[in-house]
Amino acid sequence: MDTEYVTEKVDDIGYKKTEYGHYDEKAADKDVEPVNDSATEEEEDSPIEEVRSVVPNTDDPTLPVYTFRMWTLGIVFTGILGFVNQFFWYRKNAMSINTLVVQLLSFPLGKLMELVIPSSRFFNPGPFNMKEHVLITTMANCAAQTAYAVDILTIQKLFYHQDIGWGGGILLIWTTQFLGYGMAGVLRPFLVYPAAMVWPANLSQISLFRSLHIVDKNWSGPTRFQWFLYMFGGMFVYYWLPGYFFTVLTFFSWACWIDPKNVALGQLTGGANGLGMLAISFDWETIVSFLQSPLIVPWWAIANISVGFVIIAWILTPAMYYSNVWDAKTFPILTQQLFTTDGQPWNNTRVLTPDKYLDEAAYAEYGPMRMSAFFAITYGIGFAGVTSVLTHTFLYHRKEIMRQFRASRQDNEDIHHKLMRVYPEVPGWWYYSIFIIAFGISFAVNECFHTGLPPWGMFLALALAAIFVLPIGIIQAITNQQPGLNIITEFIIGFALPGRPIANTVFKTYGYISQFNALLFVGDLKLGHYTKVPPRAMFHVQIIGTAIAGVINLGVARWLMETIPNICTLEGYPFTCSSAQTFYSASIIWGAIGPRRMFASDSPYSPTLYFFLIGFILPIPFYLLSKRYPNSWVKYVHIPLIFNATGMMPPAVPVNFSMWCSVGFIFMFWLRRYRHDWWIKYNYITSAAFDSGCAIATLIIFGVVFGSNYSPEWFGNGGQDMYNSPDNCPMALANSEGVCTAC
Repeated sequence: MDTEYVTEKVDDIGYKKTEYGHYDEKAADKDVEPVNDSATEEEEDSPIEEVRSVVPNTDDPTLPVYTFRMWTLGIVFTGILGFVNQFFWYRKNAMSINTLVVQLLSFPLGKLMELVIPSSRFFNPGPFNMKEHVLITTMANCAAQTAYAVDILTIQKLFYHQDIGWGGGILLIWTTQFLGYGMAGVLRPFLVYPAAMVWPANLSQISLFRSLHIVDKNWSGPTRFQWFLYMFGGMFVYYWLPGYFFTVLTFFSWACWIDPKNVALGQLTGGANGLGMLAISFDWETIVSFLQSPLIVPWWAIANISVGFVIIAWILTPAMYYSNVWDAKTFPILTQQLFTTDGQPWNNTRVLTPDKYLDEAAYAEYGPMRMSAFFAITYGIGFAGVTSVLTHTFLYHRKEIMRQFRASRQDNEDIHHKLMRVYPEVPGWWYYSIFIIAFGISFAVNECFHTGLPPWGMFLALALAAIFVLPIGIIQAITNQQPGLNIITEFIIGFALPGRPIANTVFKTYGYISQFNALLFVGDLKLGHYTKVPPRAMFHVQIIGTAIAGVINLGVARWLMETIPNICTLEGYPFTCSSAQTFYSASIIWGAIGPRRMFASDSPYSPTLYFFLIGFILPIPFYLLSKRYPNSWVKYVHIPLIFNATGMMPPAVPVNFSMWCSVGFIFMFWLRRYRHDWWIKYNYITSAAFDSGCAIATLIIFGVVFGSNYSPEWFGNGGQDMYNSPDNCPMALANSEGVCTAC
C-alpha cells in the first residue's frame, strides 16, 4: 500500500487506528516499538517467537468484512475448488488445488473490483483489505478437500449398485461435515484463545497475506503476481504434452521397453502399475497427486518420507513378493484389488445377501479372500502410524504439551486475544444447534437409506470423535501432526458389527471426519484469531462455504459417474478412481469380511498386527540417540511422518513418491541453499502457479476429448499396449506367471 498512514488513537489494549481505516503497515513492522509503551512485552505481543515474527500485534476494527467483493470471490472460488478437486478425485492421479492458489488469484481480482466498482458501503467500501482476503480464502478452504462421504456414495453406486439419490447424498455429505463444526464450538477455549496453541500451518498463510498486502521494499525482478502469470502460462502450455499429445510422459517407464514381455522387469520398473524403479514422470499432476506440493514441505520432512518410501516400496515389497510371502506371486506386485486364493479377482456379490450383508455360508464356500502382499503391508504401516504418533508425541513433546495445556487453562491472554475482545463472539448455541440438527438428521439418513448402521453405532462413532478430538487437537496445534482415526474406527466397528460393508464405511466417516472437520474448523478460527477477523464472519463463511462445497461435490460426482464410460475401471483410464478402489477394498476387508477373519491368528495376515507394537516402540531408540547425539542427523528422524506419509500407498503408486521426493530435493534443498534469494521470493508462488496451470489445462483437455471423442492414437499415447497400460508396460499388472487376472 502506498497510502500515508496517520495515527489517530491508541487505546488501552493496543489498537492502532488510522485516518483512512487501512491496515497499519508501520505497526506490522516488528522493528518498531510496541503500541502501548506502558504494557509489558508479553502483554503487547505473543509469547511465542514464531508468532511474534509473523503475526501483527495491531488491529483496525473499522475495516469492512461483509462486502460484495468478499462474498462474490468467496463463493466463486468455493465453487471452482469444489468442482476441480472433485473432478480430479476420480482420476488416476488425484491432484487437488489448495488455497494457496486462491490466496494469489483472489488478491488481484479484489484489487480490480476495488478500482472498477463505484464506491459504496457494501459494494466497494474502500481498499481491498486483508480481512476480506482471509475470509475469501477461508470460505474456499471448505472445498479444498472433497467431502469424505463422496467415497461412500461412489462405492454404493458403482460397486454395490445402490443409489440413495440426490437427497440422501446431500444429507449424508452435510451431516458428516457439520457434525464436526458443531464440536468445534466447545474447543475454542482450549485450542483457539490460548497463545500456547500456535497452529503452525497458519503462519505460512499469514506470511503470504502480509507479503501481498504490504509492498515489499527494495524489490527487484518480476513481482510475485507477474511471476505467477509467467509460471501459470508456462505450465498451461507445457501440460498439453503429457496431458494430451504424448501421455506416456505421465509414466515414462523407459526401462520396461527394453523387454516389454519380461514380467519381473515390468513389475519393478512399471510406472503406472509397478514399483516405478527408474521410471520418470514429466507430469506435474502425477508429482503432486497424493501429497501436497513438494515446494511447500520442509526438506527434513521430504527426507524422512524419502527414506520411508525407499524402505517400504523398493526394499520390503519386492523382498516379500519374490520370497512369496503370503503367496504374493499369485497376485500382481502392486494392487489394491482383492482376490481369491487362486488369484482370480474377488467377486464380492457372491458373498453378499440382497441387503448387502455377508452371507456366512456363501463365504465359507467361496472364500477366503486374499490381497497382495503390498496392500497387506500398507495396512501394517497404517497400524504403526497410529501408535508411533502417540509414542513420538509423548517423548518429544510431552513437556511442551503439558506446559502449554496448563497455560491454556489459565488467564494468560496475549495481545491477540485482547484485540479480539472488541468483536462479538459466536454464541455457543449456534454451534450446539448445528451439532444437534446434524446429529438428528444423521439418524434419519441411516434409517431411511438403509445403511445398516444401528442407532448405537452413531453414538459410538461420535463418542470416539469426542474423546479424541481435544488431545489430537492439542497435538496438531503444537506439532502440526494430526493422527487419523480412520483405521481405528473401521477396526472397532469391524469387530462390533461384522458383515456390513456399508455400515462400516458410514461409521468410519462419521467417527473420523467429524473429528477431522472439527479441527479443520478450529484451525481456520485460529487463522481468523491471528488476522483479527470477526469470529461471526469466520463462522458464516465456513458454514456457507461447506454447504456450497457439498452440493458441488455431489453434483460433479454424479455427473462423472453417469457420463464417463467404464468409470472406476482400467478401461475408464484416466478415470480409474484409485481412491474409490481403495475405499471399496477397505469396505470389504473391514466391513464385509471383518478384521476377525482377516487378521485373526489363523489368517496369513495376522503378523501385520505386530505393527501396532513396532510403531509404538520404534520412536524410542531414535529419541534416545537424539539425546545422546543432539547435533547429529538423528534429531531429524520423524517416525510418524515416515509411516503416515507412505501409508498413502495405495492409492498412490511408488512413482508418485519418487518424483515428489526428487522435485522436493531440487526446490527445498538445492534451490533453498544455493539460490536462497530466488527461493524466498518465488518458490511458493511457483508452486501455486504450477498447480493452477496444470488444473486449468487438464479441464480444457477433458473438454476437448469429451466433446470431440478424439485423442491422438500412437505409441506415445499408449496405443500399442495389450492391457491398456498408460505407460506401455503391460506386464506390470501380471502375476509371476505372466497372467494378468486383474486386467
